[in-house]
Amino acid sequence: MLEISPNITLADWEIEFQAIRAQGAGGQNVNKVSSAVHLRFDIQRSSLLAYYKERLMHYSDQRITQEGVIVIKAQRFRTLEMNKEDALQRLRELIQAAIKPTKMRRATKPTKGSQRRRVDQKTQRGKVKALRKAP
Repeated sequence: MLEISPNITLADWEIEFQAIRAQGAGGQNVNKVSSAVHLRFDIQRSSLLAYYKERLMHYSDQRITQEGVIVIKAQRFRTLEMNKEDALQRLRELIQAAIKPTKMRRATKPTKGSQRRRVDQKTQRGKVKALRKAP
């Protein structure tokens, strides 16, 4: 059971793990031990509310496929258990970031002083360039 927030939890059957061999240097066990993990989470088949599913499907992240499957590869640690925990933590963070409401931008105007400074800098730069001209 993975708890995303106090009112959102994911059952164990919704998350699929696959043990794979980790890439990179690994010493003697590099070709024998499958310590990395592929975590797969199908958004459409999950028990999340429709609102959260929609937010996840439209969230811009390279770990979410076109079919709506989240794929997370965890190989940071040397043991399979720690990589599973790492993958679950990254899934939790991804879902929390996707369902967080986006902050609306409030339009602002530049101050009079900043407008005046900007125009003064432009005229000063124009004067410098004018001095470069041949008489």
